[in-house]
Amino acid sequence: MLTAFARAFKTPDLRKKLLFTLGIIVLFRLGQHIPIPGIDYKNVQTCMDLAKGQQGLFGLVNMFSGGALLQITIFALGIMPYITASIILQLLTVVIPRLEALKKEGQAGQSKITQYTRYLTIALAILQGTGLVATARSGSLFQSCPVGGQIVRDDSIFTTAVMVITMTAGTALIMWLGELVTDRGIGNGMSILMFVSIAAGFPSAMWSIKQQGKIMGGWLEFGLVILCGLAMVGLVVFVEQAQRRIPVQYAKRMIGRRSYGGTSTYIPMKVNQAGVIPVIFASSLLYIPALIVQFSNSKAGWATWISQNFVKGDHPIYIATYFLLIVFFAFFYVAISFNPEEVADNMKKYGGFIPGIRAGRPTAEYLSYVLNRITWPGALYLGLIALVPTVALVTLNANQNFPFGGTSILIIVGVGLETVKQIESQLQQRHYEGFLR
Repeated sequence: MLTAFARAFKTPDLRKKLLFTLGIIVLFRLGQHIPIPGIDYKNVQTCMDLAKGQQGLFGLVNMFSGGALLQITIFALGIMPYITASIILQLLTVVIPRLEALKKEGQAGQSKITQYTRYLTIALAILQGTGLVATARSGSLFQSCPVGGQIVRDDSIFTTAVMVITMTAGTALIMWLGELVTDRGIGNGMSILMFVSIAAGFPSAMWSIKQQGKIMGGWLEFGLVILCGLAMVGLVVFVEQAQRRIPVQYAKRMIGRRSYGGTSTYIPMKVNQAGVIPVIFASSLLYIPALIVQFSNSKAGWATWISQNFVKGDHPIYIATYFLLIVFFAFFYVAISFNPEEVADNMKKYGGFIPGIRAGRPTAEYLSYVLNRITWPGALYLGLIALVPTVALVTLNANQNFPFGGTSILIIVGVGLETVKQIESQLQQRHYEGFLR
């Protein structure tokens, strides 16, 4: 990996792309530290110091924003509205025939879906920005902070509108920066910005573990977390690269005096076909009951039961529900993203077949069978990876979020692998070495 980056900086075109990407990253990190108007920044910093890493219900969104959410900066919403909009559009593509037709139109249809994603991102940013301002004004953003209700200086409609518009504009700017990186930089822009947001919180989280450690001045806990993180990275790399290759043979066709086809290829089926989306779905769904209790301020029996079982992540009911939701969403997302019947029809149309399997419906049934078999280890793997931070918090008796969480590791490793692959592919185009040198 380091060799690929060193060689890339020696190539003029790649060096420009890498420097451009680094410049966008610097701007992105700068925006994550600029507070929005109408916020008492001293009270925010006081509450941040008292929280000491206890992010509560807002931990997931705060992680994706690089810590900007709890600091209420112009990039407080981070990349989360865009991620949510992309997932919603991807799910609606299966339900709405118009979106499905656009998806099949190629580049023109994909551009239209991208435009819809932008509009939905702005709408979600307005909604989430309004919710964040209301949460900060009520003091629920920092429940244990005595000045948590004094973060917003002015309760007027004009000030609230300015704050919401500022955060919405920040989300739109993040979208633009991500598209610039995709067009003129290296890798997928949104993925790179997500990578930066998550990686930015690692140093402070690791130092907090060292400071709270009790054995050998905290260095033993620090070392154990490092070893655990390296083991998780190795496991994620191994599983993310694992795939089942189904051989496909294309028959020869004579058109005039020329023969076409006769080639053999394969259909790659990844073990983790769903990626990190099931973990995000499950985490978001588990936040809903706790948010309802938090904003309802009810003291009924159901509210007490939810507060005891679904607010703290170390409760057995919470852990079991989280694991089952991840497994369910893994199968659900794979079912809507990979259509065996469509793949079988395309293979039959172009004269392709799986050796030993008849074309048409038997091929679709075979692909569905293989997909179900290979999704089970992928879903269990996602569930186990996502539960590592919970187990670590209980074991270490820590009071902050575990830095090597399942979601963060999956995203960081996935983005890192894809970025290195793109760099290596562009290096091969510029430094191709054939048989004759």
